[in-house]
Amino acid sequence: MERPALREITLGQMLDEAIAQYPDNEAVVYVDRNFRLTYREFGKLVDEVAKGLMALGVQKGEKVAIWASNVPYWVVFQFATAKIGAILLTVNTFYKSAELEYLLKQSEAENLVLIDSFRDTDYVQIVYDLVPELKTQQRGYLQSERFPDLKRVIFMGPEKHRGMYSIPEVVSLARMVSEEDYQARQASLSPHDVVNMQYTSGTTGFPNGVMLTHYNIGNNGFWIGENQRFTNKDRICLPVPLFHCFGCVLGVLAAVSHGATLVILESFNPLMVLSSVEEERCTALYGVPTMFIAVLEHRSFDRYDLSSLRTGIMAGAPCPVPVMEKVIDKMHMREITICYGLTEASPVMTQTRVDDSIEHRTQTVGRAMPEIEVTIRDPETNQPVPFGVQGEVCCRGYNVMKGYYNNPDATAAAIDVEGWLHSGDLGTMDEQGYVRITGRLKDMIIRGGENIYPREIEEFLYRMEGIKDVQVVGVPSRKYGEEVGAFIILKEGFDYAPEDIKDFCRGKIARYKIPKYIAFLEEYPMTASGKIQKYKLRELAAQMFPEAMK
Repeated sequence: MERPALREITLGQMLDEAIAQYPDNEAVVYVDRNFRLTYREFGKLVDEVAKGLMALGVQKGEKVAIWASNVPYWVVFQFATAKIGAILLTVNTFYKSAELEYLLKQSEAENLVLIDSFRDTDYVQIVYDLVPELKTQQRGYLQSERFPDLKRVIFMGPEKHRGMYSIPEVVSLARMVSEEDYQARQASLSPHDVVNMQYTSGTTGFPNGVMLTHYNIGNNGFWIGENQRFTNKDRICLPVPLFHCFGCVLGVLAAVSHGATLVILESFNPLMVLSSVEEERCTALYGVPTMFIAVLEHRSFDRYDLSSLRTGIMAGAPCPVPVMEKVIDKMHMREITICYGLTEASPVMTQTRVDDSIEHRTQTVGRAMPEIEVTIRDPETNQPVPFGVQGEVCCRGYNVMKGYYNNPDATAAAIDVEGWLHSGDLGTMDEQGYVRITGRLKDMIIRGGENIYPREIEEFLYRMEGIKDVQVVGVPSRKYGEEVGAFIILKEGFDYAPEDIKDFCRGKIARYKIPKYIAFLEEYPMTASGKIQKYKLRELAAQMFPEAMK
């Protein structure tokens, strides 16, 4: 029987279907600790944690903030919260104290789940500093002066921390909740309930809490998997953060909706990617372009057998054409796809297909997903523009978020009266529906009245031998308003001066497009999900080249 284009099911029902169809198929694998759960085993653990949360008093509609790297219990909590109608609130692993405080206050989160630390950040100490009452008050009766909504804190491990519940304690409480009460809670849920809240990366300002429903992300995840031709035989290597849509929707929900296996890395490490793909015979690999570059350029790359790879996703940032060609050729990913979207779109609105031409899979972000309308609109008039003409990329459909939490003004600014979600990205569409992203509205450089699109110059400079990565931004200029600046990362063994870059451009692109200001960096400022923070590069450009204002 053919599956309908869109399904009215919850994430819990999606998981139950996978368990019923593929009980003995592996659901979650961690190579580095030989951690393996079949769908049946995974489902049992999800139910135990879900009942344990109910026993603690977690109600339908409560937010459960999860502050953790890709540890095994992360995905368990994703489905356990979904099954009891709670809202999983994903917290950026790179957050520090002030950012966590902002998120907990703005979201009015009732629950916080955390690990001990990540890199140089001690999560437990930060929470004690923010919520000192944890050390003196009885668990379950928390009354925090700073966070009046916060009721309980759970430590994602066996260790005991004052004022926090441990995972074994949560699981042991499961027996306090009857199967009847558990089923009744699930029966009370609607696919149109909010199940996930994610705070946008904040590359352009204060983060907003994006409210996403079962219907939003469940259907989006399914179609992302369909466009990669996933079946229960596929094994997906997932080194991207679970707190981001790339991990928990493109990865987890695309896999679970097809009964496929998730081979998860706790954090990105190119060597672990190589060994995980080889050992588990992964058929798909996900990553942002910088991750694929790191894997391709690892000194041990040639020692690993990646012949099992077939497909995967590259997303999160524009992909240089040479990188995509190497991924297809050297990593055997002939059916790799490009996804484009934003958190507010659940997140994917366009995707290339596995049988698209090499040109379409390297130079576009594909076509609209099934059941989603995509249009290019004039940013000034909000009217559709003709094919090939640049405008703002907008979408409409089942995938559009319910809104920003407690911010109706920002919601109204993002979604117009006709239901179109405005991405803030500039692009063009051809007659076949393929979309090209040309930049962000705020990335556009206007030099003396000339509109300059950074993406065009970046793609040109990638042709120069020795350039590993390049980001083009506007440098404030007294004379022209803005000048073109380029921040370049060179490949090992190359040593260029700014004049060499300009010489390469001369005669090949218009003079006004040639970068006037050039700097060489070791790395770019990034969000935790791997997106380059161009606004920080613009700030850096203004500091490095003050002469432009003279």
